[in-house]
Amino acid sequence: MKKIELLAPAGDLEKLKIAIDYGADAVYFGGEMFSLRAGAGNLTVDEIREGIEYAHSKGKKAYLTVNIFAHNEDIKPFEEYLNKMKDLPIDAFIVSDPGIILLLKEAIPNAELHLSTQANMTNYKTAEFWYKMGIKRIVLAREMTFSEIKQLHEVMPDDMELEAFVQGAMCISYSGRCLLSNFMIERDANRGQCAHPCRWKYHLVEEQRPGEYFPIEEDDRGTYILNSRDLCMIEHIPELIESGILSAKIEGRMKSIFYVATIVSAYRKAIDAYYEDPQHYNFNEEWLNELKKVSHREFTTGFYFDKPTNKDQNYQTSAYTRDYSFVGLVKAYDSETGLAVVEQRNKMSVGEEIEVFGPYTDYFSQKIDEMLNEEGEAIESAPHPQQIVQIKMSNPVKAGFMIRKYKK
Repeated sequence: MKKIELLAPAGDLEKLKIAIDYGADAVYFGGEMFSLRAGAGNLTVDEIREGIEYAHSKGKKAYLTVNIFAHNEDIKPFEEYLNKMKDLPIDAFIVSDPGIILLLKEAIPNAELHLSTQANMTNYKTAEFWYKMGIKRIVLAREMTFSEIKQLHEVMPDDMELEAFVQGAMCISYSGRCLLSNFMIERDANRGQCAHPCRWKYHLVEEQRPGEYFPIEEDDRGTYILNSRDLCMIEHIPELIESGILSAKIEGRMKSIFYVATIVSAYRKAIDAYYEDPQHYNFNEEWLNELKKVSHREFTTGFYFDKPTNKDQNYQTSAYTRDYSFVGLVKAYDSETGLAVVEQRNKMSVGEEIEVFGPYTDYFSQKIDEMLNEEGEAIESAPHPQQIVQIKMSNPVKAGFMIRKYKK
């Protein structure tokens, strides 16, 4: 049985390395152009090279997203962009535009091509078409059910791989092809600039009553008629694997390193537990609890089991749930003194309870009994962004471990 790939987002070089360290089998990232995430940090050519080298040194893969829908003005710049990319050992290019595919095949004939979910692939005949066009893997439209995915897997050639999103934000439009952002504030979602107007609060205005705003629901907070819950499939690892999906994709190139580390770590544990003993696999609620410790909306299984209903929308608020704060990143650890050098990410103080977690480990809890500054002097708190402090750890840690605290 070929093991399902855990594919993680890498909005910048730091996130790429964190994703790999916390258990991703592969990462996907964008360069400074053509990647549908203009708001992410993205990677320079030198950073792409370094990121690929890092991934390959760990036996992992690296995929470059070039999945915009190109306009005429994009063609020449894209050809120039490919000249910079063609000598890099990129494992695959994620694409959606047939013109971009043509240019890629001309510039890099042996490039492996993965079809983006932006291409809205929802049936086996369309999959057959793309296979004949040289596509090695299809990132399935989020609108497909398990039943449809199984049917597709059964009729496709063995060397056609299927990838599907398992965690993250859901777009209210058809696999991301949205014009709301373009229409309302002239930021084109299909060119990486989505402003997420689907998350805004709306009221209804009647034509003959200008200036009178009516809540569409009986609620003085307005109504969020376009606001989907977040996709979460960690409770359904067996179904994902048995459907024929070979890559489980996490959304979130614009998320923090804390988000990436937490989500990747939880899915890594769930997937590994399944393969250790598929016949006696039991879901551990702690994996789901971990996902709830990062900024998130309420969860849904999307289209996997059937078409979503109103229960999969959140009509009251578009706000994230943020019960925990990411307060520190371990930079070094002295096993003799038990002191960890920590880079502050949010304020933390002596006396607070914290949770510490790292790659392939369970978290542990402790109280901050003492905190030192860089000079070794005792301090009561770390209020300054990225302030370097030392904290005594109750258990051994390593560079890359993270510290969080519950918001009371």
